[in-house]
Amino acid sequence: MKLSIRILLILLLGLPAINSSGQESSVEKFNKAANLYSSGKYKDALDTWISVYKAGVRSANLDFNIGNAYFKTSNIPGAILFYERALLLKPADEDVQYNLQIARTLVVDKFVEIPELFFVTWYNFLSLTLSTNRWAQISLTSFILFLIALSIYIYTPRYRYKVIGFWFAVFLLIFSLFSVSFSIRNRNLIYNNSKAIIFSPLVNGKSSPDNSGTDLFVLHEGTRVTIEDAVGEWFEIRLSDGNKGWVPANSLEKI
Repeated sequence: MKLSIRILLILLLGLPAINSSGQESSVEKFNKAANLYSSGKYKDALDTWISVYKAGVRSANLDFNIGNAYFKTSNIPGAILFYERALLLKPADEDVQYNLQIARTLVVDKFVEIPELFFVTWYNFLSLTLSTNRWAQISLTSFILFLIALSIYIYTPRYRYKVIGFWFAVFLLIFSLFSVSFSIRNRNLIYNNSKAIIFSPLVNGKSSPDNSGTDLFVLHEGTRVTIEDAVGEWFEIRLSDGNKGWVPANSLEKI
């Protein structure tokens, strides 16, 4: 299993501005955890990385290393959770994908998955290749260029320039609209994700959001589910095979 330690680049995280002392503190904690991990002190490394995460730092590298530390401490649900979070920030990372697949082989529950439509998969993948703000910036820039191209089409007296301006305006408008949709989708996937990981060692899926409901299925820790609805302290979840049921909200953790 690939468990390489990566250097955290705080300046490239795209986080809200914080003072330089805060950045140094995060870097120092990350490096301290990396040294602890290298020396085999996985629990101490995990606690330190988690403190960096709780301080508001978001990075695929940080999530990846937290996942590795969870794996080393035999916490498979925690490992899967943070590998999934790392993939949202870096969807093409082969190391994260590989480690996630290894962790999933240790999950008890095995379901026949209903395959996702290929264009939905690619749409989500493209949305995650850049950050929400970057897609928004691209959309705004494209729209400004669209206005310039449209002005050329409207005001230029030359037919050739009119044709060029028209087609550039069409292309830039479409590109701007796609960029907006990618920005919105990226935000929904990262900040409003409906996917979750079961953390309870054993939980029964109920037919209704209360303990008196009929048991429909049994889930074990590490299983990935989709949250469909919420009532009080209960979530309605959908399994990868399409089955639905209600589980206590404290039995899972959102990705």
